[in-house]
Amino acid sequence: MIDPVQVLWSPAGATMPSLGAQPLVDVHDGDTPNMRMPIRMLSVDTPEVTAVTAQRAAKVDQEFAQLATWIRQGIAPISAGLAEFLLPKLETGKAGSLQFEQGTAAAAFNTQNILTRLALPKNKQRRLFIRTADSPFDTNHRLLAYIAPSFTAKELATLPREQRSTFNLDLIASGWAATFIIYPSIPGELDLPLLLSAAEKAVADESGIWADSDTLLGYEYRMVEKLHTVTKKKADGVQLKPGEAFSWRERYCVDMRDRILHGPEDYFRVDPVYRLWLWQKDVNEAVSRLNLTPSARLVSVE
Repeated sequence: MIDPVQVLWSPAGATMPSLGAQPLVDVHDGDTPNMRMPIRMLSVDTPEVTAVTAQRAAKVDQEFAQLATWIRQGIAPISAGLAEFLLPKLETGKAGSLQFEQGTAAAAFNTQNILTRLALPKNKQRRLFIRTADSPFDTNHRLLAYIAPSFTAKELATLPREQRSTFNLDLIASGWAATFIIYPSIPGELDLPLLLSAAEKAVADESGIWADSDTLLGYEYRMVEKLHTVTKKKADGVQLKPGEAFSWRERYCVDMRDRILHGPEDYFRVDPVYRLWLWQKDVNEAVSRLNLTPSARLVSVE
């Protein structure tokens, strides 16, 4: 009689996000299905197109302008410094439309850039190179990765690093994405200088999103959406749940130039190019591993 086999391998699973009407899986070889899945490109953040239409983006214009009024009335749960920073962007009356226009342009650039760089003679395509994060999926179950054309060993031996850039880096260089480096997925010692240098040049040249000083960066836009939701509840007299008043800001920010750690509402004090983001759960570990120094405001406020 054979003893029962005890299975010890029990990893956590992930549910793949929907891709609209596109099938997630097709099968060619019986034991090798082809799976389609979204990739969240690491270290970059483009403007959002979640408004979907220009009409909905115009509605966001109104919502953000209303939020600005609530901020000035003292209803919004936001610090004075961050309020002063955001108000000029919210009071333009075009914050949602600008985000949608920029997001559409960023998507168009990325689409064409990928098609162009993967193209080979005779209508052939290069393969795709993917390098994932240590934790491969984000909270939306998208694959976290750097992606690039796959080059042959001969090409890699002759091409300088700049000419075999990732599509992530191309977005930064074009000005259609801001750097969005989140600990611990920090680019390597050779890649980080390239990323920061490309970002510096895009900002200096006022390329892409940097052409308009009223731009809300993608992560700012998402943050402001959450702040609007929270503030609307307050304005409508709805009692907030414990902690809900500050649920709209989630990450701490480090200045990569001096390793100073700033609180969630002080990120704006750091130049956008040099912001390193930390989830609250990672703060203690990052302070130790990266030798960070909490800002004077963080020590006195938190």
